[in-house]
Amino acid sequence: MIVGLGNPGRKYAKTRHNVGFMCLDAYAKTKKAKFSKETKFMGEVLTIGETIFLKPKTFMNLSGNSVKAVAGFYKIPVEEIMVISDDMDLPLAKIRLREKGGSGGHNGLKSIISQMGTEAFKRVRIGIGHSEENDTVDYVLSGFSKAESKMLDDTIIECTGIIDDFQNGKPFEETMNRYN
Repeated sequence: MIVGLGNPGRKYAKTRHNVGFMCLDAYAKTKKAKFSKETKFMGEVLTIGETIFLKPKTFMNLSGNSVKAVAGFYKIPVEEIMVISDDMDLPLAKIRLREKGGSGGHNGLKSIISQMGTEAFKRVRIGIGHSEENDTVDYVLSGFSKAESKMLDDTIIECTGIIDDFQNGKPFEETMNRYN
């Protein structure tokens, strides 16, 4: 399963906190596929081959509820889950892959760890930079400038390659070596 984190609704569509959704949307577009709403999973789901793609629609802080529902229904081991999220501690558009780890203060990751009872899922963290002027909530819910959007577009294209590698069963360590 590949999970992209974000917040539902047009209001949040192009915000920093929604880069996970942006990556999954870009990937779906390359495959000419569309997500469908699945109420029982509290999200939007897409199946390509044997891979389930999930955009939780629970708002960030409750993302784990949706991930747990899908993983439980399809009996997906946590080690076969990859989560794509934003990261304020990374420079804008920088990608960092990890096989497991803590939340780094990210509420969506905290929720998934809490609901799944483990940190053993793979992560793709995409840098959104940070602001000295705005508080955290205002910053992650803000949009990107035109220059930032251009940088992010290139990163999202890279992310589709990471998704392809994961979906095709490439060892995650190889993917980490390629993109980190």
